[in-house]
Amino acid sequence: MSNSTFDPKDCTLATCSVKEYGQIQYIPSLPGNVIYTSIFGVLLASQLFLGIKHKTYGYMVGMAAGLLLELLGYVGRLMLHNNIFDKNSFIIYLIGLTIGPAFLTASIYLCLSRIITIYSVELSLLKPKWITLIFVFCDFISLLLQAAGGAIASTSDDDASNQTGVNVMIAGLASQVISLVIFASICGHFAWRVLKNPSRLNHAFLSLRMSRRFKGMLIAIAISTLTILVRSVYRLAELQQGFDGKLANNELEFMILEGPMIFIAVALLTIWHPGYVLGTKLWNEAGFHLRKQKKTLADYKEVDTSSQEAIAMEQQNADRMV
Repeated sequence: MSNSTFDPKDCTLATCSVKEYGQIQYIPSLPGNVIYTSIFGVLLASQLFLGIKHKTYGYMVGMAAGLLLELLGYVGRLMLHNNIFDKNSFIIYLIGLTIGPAFLTASIYLCLSRIITIYSVELSLLKPKWITLIFVFCDFISLLLQAAGGAIASTSDDDASNQTGVNVMIAGLASQVISLVIFASICGHFAWRVLKNPSRLNHAFLSLRMSRRFKGMLIAIAISTLTILVRSVYRLAELQQGFDGKLANNELEFMILEGPMIFIAVALLTIWHPGYVLGTKLWNEAGFHLRKQKKTLADYKEVDTSSQEAIAMEQQNADRMV
C-alpha cells in the first residue's frame, strides 16, 4: 500500500501490521471472549430476574448497568477479533470494560447500610444513609472521570489528546481504588466493633445474623470487594503504562485479571442475592431513605430484645471468633 493513499481505516491483516496499526497489538481470542460474553449475558438475565422478583430495584439497576457494560465491552472485543483496525470497536471495548465495575460497586455500597442496620447503627462511624451517600457520590465521580477520559482517549487524533484522556481515566480509576480501600477499612472497623460489643447488637435480627444465608452474603460482599479492587488496581497499572504498554497488550493477563475478577464478584452477589437473603421488606425498609418512614423495623423482630439468652448467644459467638 503506497503512502500517498494510505489510510488506517483501509487496513486489513494482509496489508497492515497488527502491532503497528491495530487498535491493540494482538487479535482478541474468539473462544475466550465468546465465553465471557455468554457468562455476563447469563448473569445479567439472572440479576434482572432476581431484582424484579425481590423488588430490590436500586441494587438491580447498579448490577444490571454494570453487567450490560461488561457485556458490551466483550462484544467490542469480539468486533476487534473480526477487525482489529476498527476504532469504533475499540471504543466500545474500552468504555464498556472500564466503567462497568463502577456500577457494580455502587450496588455493593447499598448493601452496607442494610448490614449496619441489622447489626447496630450505634456501632457505625457514620449513619447508614451518610455512608451510602458518600460512597455512591465517590463512585459517581469515579464513573464520570473514567467515562470522560475514555471518550477523550478513544476519539483523539494526536498523542497529546490521547495522553490527556488516559490521565483523566487514571484519575478516575485511582479514585475508585481509594474508595474501595476506604470502604473495606470502614467495613473492617465496623466488624471489629461488632465483634467486641455483642451486647450492643440489635437482637431483633439474631436469627437472621446467625443464618447461613446471611453469613454467605457477608462473605460474598467481602470477596466481591476484593476481586473488584484487584481488577481496578490492574487496570490502573495498565493505563499508567499507556495503550502501547505491556499490560494493555497482554491478553493472558487481561483474561485472568479482568473478566474472572468481575465474574467471581457478580456470581457471588447473584448466588447470595440480598433480596433472597434479607427479603423484600427488610431490604426496602432497612436501607437508605431521605424521608423518615412511617413503618418501622419492629415488624422484623425475630426474638425478644430483652432476652438474656440472645445476648449470651452473641457473646459466646464473639468469644469463639476471638
